[in-house]
Amino acid sequence: MILTDRQIEEACQAQHITITPFEKQQIQPASYDFRVGEDGITTSSKKLTNIKESGYLLIQPGDFAVVNALEEIQLDAQHTGCFGLRSKYARKGLIATTGPQVDPGYHGRLIIGLTNLAPTPISLPYKDDFISIEFHRLEEPSMRPYSGPYQQKLTLGAEEIEAITEGTGMPFSEVITTLQSVSKSVATLAGEVKTLQWTMPLIVTIGIAVIGIIVALK
Repeated sequence: MILTDRQIEEACQAQHITITPFEKQQIQPASYDFRVGEDGITTSSKKLTNIKESGYLLIQPGDFAVVNALEEIQLDAQHTGCFGLRSKYARKGLIATTGPQVDPGYHGRLIIGLTNLAPTPISLPYKDDFISIEFHRLEEPSMRPYSGPYQQKLTLGAEEIEAITEGTGMPFSEVITTLQSVSKSVATLAGEVKTLQWTMPLIVTIGIAVIGIIVALK
């Protein structure tokens, strides 16, 4: 059963779902909006960014980014969540590449992987709504609530940072930049060839005329 706005608020009051910080205006008709947190990293920057200090995280075309949510969440054994990217970012060309399920018993901050498929950079401002979570109440509590490696995880750790900073391959953002450069070079070369196509006959004609004049003078 998907919880409505009223049921989400009641579940939070009963502490079946705990969201910190909880703000009532973040509740939507059947979901809760989570905001951009303090930490983020992209394949183009290869360094951890304090989004709170910088004000935003810039995701270049083709970039893969990892961002943590501002809110800390805890679910009891009878509630689960399913999250998706806010449509305002999806329309810009951003896609979420992690999730989408939050298991019963999970406690921590969500760490979201994002890829920019647009031809222009996309900015993620600090505390901006970027993902929505719909909550489900199970018919009975889970026998084995979540206890995996991401339990109690509140910040980006060495695993996420190393995966981006120590990669040996070319990031997709650099591939796009390289392809754009090659495209410009090819366009320039094509223009030069086109110019040569109409100037070459003229050069040949002038050359033949000059040779004719020289022969005539002899």
